Amino acid sequence: MCDYCMEHGAGGKWYLNATHYSEEIVEKYNLREFLLEQYASFEQMAVRKVGGFSPVGMDYTFRMPIIGRVVKMLAERMLHSQKPPVNPFRPDGHIGQVVPLEDAEAILMHCAAEPIIEKNCMCRYMSRGVKEACCINFGVMSEIIDKLPRFVPEKEKYHLTRDEAVARFREHNAKGYIGTIWFGPFPYINNLCSCETPECAGIRPRVDFGIKSIYKAEYLLGLNETACHGCGACVAMCSFGALRMEAALGRPVIDADRCYGCGVCRHACSTGALFLVPRDRHPALAGKY
Repeated sequence: MCDYCMEHGAGGKWYLNATHYSEEIVEKYNLREFLLEQYASFEQMAVRKVGGFSPVGMDYTFRMPIIGRVVKMLAERMLHSQKPPVNPFRPDGHIGQVVPLEDAEAILMHCAAEPIIEKNCMCRYMSRGVKEACCINFGVMSEIIDKLPRFVPEKEKYHLTRDEAVARFREHNAKGYIGTIWFGPFPYINNLCSCETPECAGIRPRVDFGIKSIYKAEYLLGLNETACHGCGACVAMCSFGALRMEAALGRPVIDADRCYGCGVCRHACSTGALFLVPRDRHPALAGKY
């Protein structure tokens, strides 16, 4: 976790710092113009060269021993940038973190700037042509998406109250979609996603190539062994392979290193045996995101 994120927000949770959602940031960095230009040609970003490298076929480049490490380093430096946003065609300052249901609710009820909308997920649309309304935006992004009809869902309600936004996020979370919150660009927060692997362009670089395109949550999964019935439903729901059934024990075991702390597996547990604990209570993983 970067020093900035550790120092700002409630309990180190940068996404609970309401300043990041403010109109003052929008005006300071002229983000209305910046974000409109970025999203008007959003699909082109997937094929634009960054630092001289094309993202097309990049999986092969990442696996090259030396060049792969250099490219990963450059990608992380760009994503983690805290410089003022200047180029809408580069993902500068676009870092996010996994958030469980409880923190997402706090964001929507107490931090997110109105108006609040729910737009189609562009990752899903670009990867498999599916338009699914599951990305919740707020503040100036609501104005931007109003001008870009292809992002607007055809069936679902588009503008949401805070309570409606919470209800929609809960619905996605129960499906197993992973809650993520994003700077876009730093230091402005405007996007609370419900990500589905393997489509998510924010999670895949981390899972597939080890690029820190997103931080793990402030939490880790815990298990009440006496309450667990060993049904294994939680194992099937985990997108990160952090749960596996142990036949000798008759219950799942948790691989804490692989756990992202999203908490969606809890929806699969009928006995309430799964719970989240703060990451800093796990000595081996405290401060490791």
